[in-house]
Amino acid sequence: MSSPAAETVAVHRLREEVRSRYAEAARAVTEGSSSGGCGSGSCCAGAASADFGESLYTADQRGELPDAAALASLGCGNPTAVAELREGDVVLDLGSGGGIDVILSARRVGPTGIAYGLDMTDEMLALAQRNAEAAGVRNAIFLKGVIEDVPLPAGSVDLVISNCVINLSTDKAAVLTELARVLKPGGRVGISDVVAEDRLSSEERADRGSYVGCIAGALSKSEYMAGLDAVGFRDVSVEFTHEVADGMHGAIVKAVKPGRR
Repeated sequence: MSSPAAETVAVHRLREEVRSRYAEAARAVTEGSSSGGCGSGSCCAGAASADFGESLYTADQRGELPDAAALASLGCGNPTAVAELREGDVVLDLGSGGGIDVILSARRVGPTGIAYGLDMTDEMLALAQRNAEAAGVRNAIFLKGVIEDVPLPAGSVDLVISNCVINLSTDKAAVLTELARVLKPGGRVGISDVVAEDRLSSEERADRGSYVGCIAGALSKSEYMAGLDAVGFRDVSVEFTHEVADGMHGAIVKAVKPGRR
């Protein structure tokens, strides 16, 4: 059994590997060397383009975005298509990357709403800010931080979205706790993530792909549902959308925080 100190070192090493890979992906877009969003540091590197990246957005949605925002799309779904975005909402995107979902959300919540993007990578934050400015979006705010410790007050957000990021966390229980903390009563979760079938052990998930490739760290469907239930969410659902590896799927995860707005 490894010591707590060794586990802490391993967690920091893994987080730094994720940060480094996504910084590389942001630099590739900025320098014009990215192809179709699947930089060597992204979830979609080596995967079919139909499973990850900008192809999961409609042509109309891509038309709303600067080219650099579309190229920086590294996700496994399209949370803005499944989350109910309402005018005036305060939206938080966990792991906002190049800003594609923040920009689309900001347009839909309108000038009375706010779309926050949270990312731990300086290069992605800089790219996202440039993309929002190029898109003419004024109600997008980008924050530096980690998704296990969101730098926003409790009860300040109407909707949390995320696109293929929670699977990269080394402390998913903390992430789910933060979802419940930052949401207002009646607030919603509408995220895309990679989720494993319940039949797969953690070792089998690791056999199918790397942690930074959005595979090894994925929760199973029952683990996701139990985790959201444990922090008080109701109406929890996990719906598989497309297979990204044997027994591993892009999925839509939804939940509601009890109470009224």
